[in-house]
Amino acid sequence: MTTPPYPSYPEDLERPGLVRTGRSTFVRPIRPEDADRLVAFVGTLSRATLAYRSLGPVVRARDDVIRRGAHVDYLNELALVALSGDEIAGLVRYVRDPEEPEHAEVTFTIRDDHQSEGFGRLLLEHIAAAARARGIRVLEADVLADNARMINVFLGSGYRIEAGPPGQIIHFEIAVDPQAQAVARAERREQTAVRRSLKPLLEPRSVAVIGANRDPLTIGHEIVANLLRGGFAGSVFPVNPRAGQIAGARAYASVRDLPEPPDLALVAVRAEAVPGVVRECAEVGVKAVVVVSTGFGETGAEGRAGELELARFARASGMRLVGPNCMGVVNTTPAARLAATFSPALPTPGRVAMSSQSGPLGLAVLDFARRLRLGFSGFVSVGHAVDVSTDELLQWWEEDPGTSVILLHVETFGDPRRFARVARRIAPRKPIVAVHPGHADSAVSSLFAQSGVIRTRSLQELFDVALLLAHQPPPPGNRVAVITNAGGPAALTVGACAASGLCVPALGERTRQTLRPALASHADVSNPIDLTPTATAAHYRQALDAALADDGIDAAVVLFMPPLADKPDEVASAILDAAAARPDKPVLASFLGGAGVADLLHRGDLVVPTYTFPEAAATSLGHAAAYQIWRSTPAGVVPDLAEVDAERARSLIASCAPGPVPAAVAAELLASYGIAVRGGGPGPGPDAFLTVRADPVFGPVVAFGLTGDYADLMADVAHRVTPLSDRDAREMVRSLRAAPLLDGRTGGPGVDLAALEETVLRISAMVEDHPEIETLDLRPVRLLPPGDGVTVAHATIQLADNTAAGGSS
Repeated sequence: MTTPPYPSYPEDLERPGLVRTGRSTFVRPIRPEDADRLVAFVGTLSRATLAYRSLGPVVRARDDVIRRGAHVDYLNELALVALSGDEIAGLVRYVRDPEEPEHAEVTFTIRDDHQSEGFGRLLLEHIAAAARARGIRVLEADVLADNARMINVFLGSGYRIEAGPPGQIIHFEIAVDPQAQAVARAERREQTAVRRSLKPLLEPRSVAVIGANRDPLTIGHEIVANLLRGGFAGSVFPVNPRAGQIAGARAYASVRDLPEPPDLALVAVRAEAVPGVVRECAEVGVKAVVVVSTGFGETGAEGRAGELELARFARASGMRLVGPNCMGVVNTTPAARLAATFSPALPTPGRVAMSSQSGPLGLAVLDFARRLRLGFSGFVSVGHAVDVSTDELLQWWEEDPGTSVILLHVETFGDPRRFARVARRIAPRKPIVAVHPGHADSAVSSLFAQSGVIRTRSLQELFDVALLLAHQPPPPGNRVAVITNAGGPAALTVGACAASGLCVPALGERTRQTLRPALASHADVSNPIDLTPTATAAHYRQALDAALADDGIDAAVVLFMPPLADKPDEVASAILDAAAARPDKPVLASFLGGAGVADLLHRGDLVVPTYTFPEAAATSLGHAAAYQIWRSTPAGVVPDLAEVDAERARSLIASCAPGPVPAAVAAELLASYGIAVRGGGPGPGPDAFLTVRADPVFGPVVAFGLTGDYADLMADVAHRVTPLSDRDAREMVRSLRAAPLLDGRTGGPGVDLAALEETVLRISAMVEDHPEIETLDLRPVRLLPPGDGVTVAHATIQLADNTAAGGSS
């Protein structure tokens, strides 16, 4: 087996980490300059730890021998360290077997005061990923039989384990291919660790404000004032060396002078002073830091480097960090009552949580939400998100009983694959609504679609959808009744429903029979139900009751023109009564001429969302209906595919240099995944293409479309992010506008859709198993009649040059 050389230091293996207890750490490859740090680490180890490490009598190595352990080639020998401050808390090392290059011996050493915290399992996940990327398939370890902690790490990892017979020393062989069980256990460990690490941030017992100011309307002063006004039950410590009291609270000269280490510190000082302040926080034991200060990544490359170094230091010191360039955090739940922000508009309590990646935008968001009377359970402005990320906040709100809807303003993704994994787990239970500035970005749209995330086109639309989902259930279907006292707005609503994937069907005959005697003789009882300008509150109640009782109706949009009728309060009360009687079907309203959420349509916990214009109601209902369809569709699985020889494919890839793969090798590589490359003329159906591109943010992105004008002129191309489930493949193939050409709806026999979907899944499996594949292009793909499969006429594959980036993990 041939393996490419690696650079002197693979920066791609630098990763933040969380252990089981929620403690933050930073994992990175060892470096030559770590030699003294390594000597100090070994010097702290107890005799028992050294005995477990050496599998027998304790022999403490000479310092010069220990120092040599800091020099590795990062390919045949690799060591990763987990940091606690500037010190090593844990170390894992593998050494490749020269006679069996796909095997390596692995050893773990955890400092005594950090054992039982979960460092071993965290380091196993990191070393397994790094080994897998370097062509190692099996990690081997010898463990003393009474080393229960290390044995439990291996057995509880979820990886496929083979253990030797019981004896004084047990030999383990760990297959590092990511098995489903290993992934699931890693997710559970991560979820527990994330929630524990965020507790000091979102439910702190005490808060320090560093940079607090005596002058009102300054950021430091407003944070202190909001904490006190918001009813925070813990201690609030303003920090300012030149003030004795701020906003009525005693001030302190520095963090070191505080009577207790605060859980949370908000930093509002000049950018150049921030690193020193964060270091002081670490020294006194602060668990979470929110850096409000600006002057970092938004200033250019130097500022970006500075904020990344800040995040690395915070992680290594066991702290979580939000920001920089953010506006703080809010948690309105009774357990927290935390208003750690300088925003002049504080949200009212509610069931919506939001993460925003823009500090200035957050100010407008909170003000707008307050005017809409949309209550928040939590709001976090993550700013540049160098540490605490959107997907981690999702995991906090996932288990928060006070949160039922999650809103996201996302500009960039730290780890898109983890985001997709977390969102896909949460979305079936709690709707996630997101706005992203890249409207034409097919990769983002695909990521959201696969994860069940509702993507909106604007902040206004984001909040329109939130109003609906926070107060009404998603509709069981897409059939809408429109009830109005004016024909013009009803016509607009019908058109907006059609544009949003909804339909306005005729009412059932029984419903029409019920309505005719109850309404005025000139009222239209079809759909829309036009009550005419003389409609009373009683008419609205009767019409809405009848429409919601109709089995052919899933939701209702109620339009009211106040200039045409009086007593809007009575009409609103009638709408609320009808909505309360049928809580399984959503009711939306548009009191044209009224702005935002009408106070009249609030009654305790019962709220009927109302919109200034009916098009917004229809658009919101369309999003909710599509979400319900996604939620109700059986969940997809990544299937185990027959006729796959991953070992053969791995050997073929290892024999090739970076760059284009010879055509014969490409064909053999595809054949190892059950895909035949054969020449020949066109089939009876249209030709298609399947491509994969390694996106630097999202990883492998699969594209599918029909060749010719469909893709070139109409941009009719479907995208998905790997790994693809069977559901993803099915939806991808059928999502083209030209799909009627494939399934026979145009009159022909159609093509073998099952074989096409299976080919998509095989491509996804291949690029997931072999990250060295940078691009893949199957063109043309011959689509044959049902039962005849598909064939690939030509294939090109290009391998990445991992020597430039230090490989991938």
